[in-house]
Amino acid sequence: MTNRFTSLLIGVALAASLISNGAVQAQIPDPVRVGVRGGVDELIWEVIAQEAKKADINVDVVVISASVSPNEALNNGDLEANSFQHIPFLKDQIKQRGYKLAVVGNTYISPIAFYTKKNFKSLGDLPEGAKVGIPNDPSNQTRALVVLRDAGLITLTDEFDPFEGTASLNDVTSNPKKLELTEVASAVLARSLEDLDVAAIVNSYAYEAGLIATRDGIAVEKKDNNPYVNILVVREADKDAAWARDLLKVYQSEPVWKFIGEKFQGSVIPGF
Repeated sequence: MTNRFTSLLIGVALAASLISNGAVQAQIPDPVRVGVRGGVDELIWEVIAQEAKKADINVDVVVISASVSPNEALNNGDLEANSFQHIPFLKDQIKQRGYKLAVVGNTYISPIAFYTKKNFKSLGDLPEGAKVGIPNDPSNQTRALVVLRDAGLITLTDEFDPFEGTASLNDVTSNPKKLELTEVASAVLARSLEDLDVAAIVNSYAYEAGLIATRDGIAVEKKDNNPYVNILVVREADKDAAWARDLLKVYQSEPVWKFIGEKFQGSVIPGF
């Protein structure tokens, strides 16, 4: 009786010590349900699910329809993770809906790029007064303006921080070449190239038009320090769980890197 009581005390003391030292790790969920949208994410996660088996992680890829929010499903406990969004989108969702979600790490960039049917080789070749099409929605317009800024064609207000907010034409503080910045719906821009000198087209619509950012774009948004990199997201309580870190390692592994490069040929860029 004494030995059993002593063992119990030792066990309780050891557990308390491990908890206080942050050494207790959450058990790996089985399966790890990851919510994605159909298309690019679905294809990539099919590969990840196979690679994850080598790390003893059983991944269930859940393709979620456009009518359902992957963040809502994750926040409610119907998923263990999701992989479909970039940082500004997540921040806005958290602000608007109070979700308790956290970023584990980067996945890929679906780049916005500038395309032209003229003979321009770079944005620097644009003449004064060139007609420049940019998306009319806040996040993609911001991305286009940042590319123009980074190319030295415009400047934006000092208060602008792409990690914290969006930029609009009202934030353009200088435009030396007097570029004619024209707001157009993203879905229309690829079909409007004939009427413009250059246009910033989001990746999904560019791909539908047979355009690949790294092959056909004369300017592509930067990979480094890009708030629009897509991310792997879990609940706040799981942010530091070993299984979440291990899942990210699988995503950021060499086989997945190679698959993205070979499958998408530069229309999707690894963000790691």
